[in-house]
Amino acid sequence: MRATAIRALALDAVAKANSGHTGMPIGMADVATVLFGNHLKFDAKNPDWHDRDRFILSAGHGSMLIYSLLYLCGDPEVTLEEIKNFRQSGAKTAGHPENFLLKAVETTTGPLGQGISNSVGFAMAEEMLRARFGKKLVDHHTYVIAGDGCLMEGVSHEAIALAGRYELSKLIVFWDNNDITIDGKVSLSDRTDQVARFKAAGWDVQEIDGHNPAEIDAAITAAKKSNQPSMIACKTHIALGHAAQDTSKGHGALTNADQNTAAKDAWGWTAAEFDIPADIKSWWEEAGSRGAADRAEWEARLAEQSDSRQKEFARTMAGETPKKLSATIKALKKQISEGKPSVATRKASEMALEVINPVMPETCGGSADLTGSNNTLTGDMGKFDTDNRKGRYVYWGIREHGMAAAMNGMSLHGGIRPYGGTFMAFTDYARPAMRLAALMKTPTVFVMTHDSIGLGEDGPTHQPVEHVAISRATPNTLVFRPADAVETAEAWEIALTQQSTPSVLSLTRQNLPTVRTEHKTANLVEKGAYVLAEAEGKRQAILLATGSEVEIALAARDLLQAEGIGTRVVSMPCWELFEAQDESYRRRILPPAGPVRVAVEAGIRFGWDKWLCGERGNAKKSGFVGMEGFGASAPAEVLYEKFGITAQAVADKVKDLL
Repeated sequence: MRATAIRALALDAVAKANSGHTGMPIGMADVATVLFGNHLKFDAKNPDWHDRDRFILSAGHGSMLIYSLLYLCGDPEVTLEEIKNFRQSGAKTAGHPENFLLKAVETTTGPLGQGISNSVGFAMAEEMLRARFGKKLVDHHTYVIAGDGCLMEGVSHEAIALAGRYELSKLIVFWDNNDITIDGKVSLSDRTDQVARFKAAGWDVQEIDGHNPAEIDAAITAAKKSNQPSMIACKTHIALGHAAQDTSKGHGALTNADQNTAAKDAWGWTAAEFDIPADIKSWWEEAGSRGAADRAEWEARLAEQSDSRQKEFARTMAGETPKKLSATIKALKKQISEGKPSVATRKASEMALEVINPVMPETCGGSADLTGSNNTLTGDMGKFDTDNRKGRYVYWGIREHGMAAAMNGMSLHGGIRPYGGTFMAFTDYARPAMRLAALMKTPTVFVMTHDSIGLGEDGPTHQPVEHVAISRATPNTLVFRPADAVETAEAWEIALTQQSTPSVLSLTRQNLPTVRTEHKTANLVEKGAYVLAEAEGKRQAILLATGSEVEIALAARDLLQAEGIGTRVVSMPCWELFEAQDESYRRRILPPAGPVRVAVEAGIRFGWDKWLCGERGNAKKSGFVGMEGFGASAPAEVLYEKFGITAQAVADKVKDLL
């Protein structure tokens, strides 16, 4: 009857919401009952303590399983009223569980495959932090319930392979093997032997009856003893006991009152709608409070640590940067301004990481098989592997989506500051997880190199003319396109101090000169945009540029000033931060209509009109120098001439508009 309580609550909520596809997870109620009752180290009243077991519902459509469990276990945030208001405006019980609405919800897993992929990051974070702080402070499991849809999504293949390769033995996945998707039987579109698939990837696999509590309990106990990640294949029936059992309607279209009553009769459930008998609620609350003892014991172990160790653990888990970071970045900036190196911003990123990583032991770097191109590895990190859990660099393989999703898992777990690299054009492969990072408010850092036609001979497949615009279009995302090594260092400082916003660092392959030759302690990138070079004489034009095109804007300014046309150059490394400034600052940088405005960027124009025509601009006095289509295969300097992204073209555009 304990599992039936979940089914009854879920059925009542789905029927009341009357909103169709909600993913009625009643087939997995027995697994959840055993987990929470016997195995899950979890305190319902304090779900955010650091060493709790992690519970991820990878299936995007099992929201009522989570909500029912949390209410039954006594989570103060999930009241009966919240259950009744499932999917309604203002409710914490959203259509898919959202990590930013409820403390006990580990991650947002609406898109299928994300949860099982996040779980790899959770399990990696646990391994790294246990190696750093010891088993007394970090020692927990990550449990996942995944459905057929999760395992069909391609990202799951990347996640499964990673977990097997790195032997993440504290990761336990339950496969809800009910053979049903929204369209019908799984066999309509798939015949994969999932058991063989997991075994081939290096997992320990068991097959059980997902409705048999004794088998579930034994399987979990065995999985905990394995040296491999575990997959428990649970043969289940969707919509168990309902007229829709073993059909696609069991996914959530269970609003027929007579059928719902019949299902409850079949379960032997006699309580009224949304009513849980006191003895059953009491059992669940006891299960939900069982983890309180574990938490108290953990707090005692934490209190036994030295003051400095406690403070470092607290700082790390809170995501606070060490005090040394600011001074470290300032020193690097001074060195760059004085030395004036000409380096690609991908190399400048490596220079920044070489001083950041030693003072931030929580950083975890990596690359999707492009380490030498992304410049994401520094000498002090060590390789994360089965024999070196203290290693902080992950070789993700050619798995952009899996890398991005796992990094989100690390961020959500806490205690790790992940960053990972690939080419800017391959944000296409990481995009679903990048969007979720923004939605979930997690500060993952995506290092995207080879950011324009400037990468040259690899051609248009690798030249990302639209990808910066796509990234900028994503809410709650900071997109940095730094002009030189100084701006790159400042961008890193900002990215690593974020608490709820991911960052995209768009970096060049080609060398760029140092344009910030006068050292300033202030972080100018923090303003989003600033005056890099002021007009001499009457200001008649303002040139706006980012990244590799800032040097072109400066050269265009020289041409214009030589003709007596006073020209200001504004570097705009981060639009989002500039937009966040107060109007008085933005007005100083982009004064009211008068000067001509021309933007230059080796990408498409999309988005630039906000700064050219908006912000007191004038469409008739604005222009853009950049790309209108895809690139071509040729050396970078040839391509810039071919597509007319030159200082002379910028100067000519200004003169045409005057």
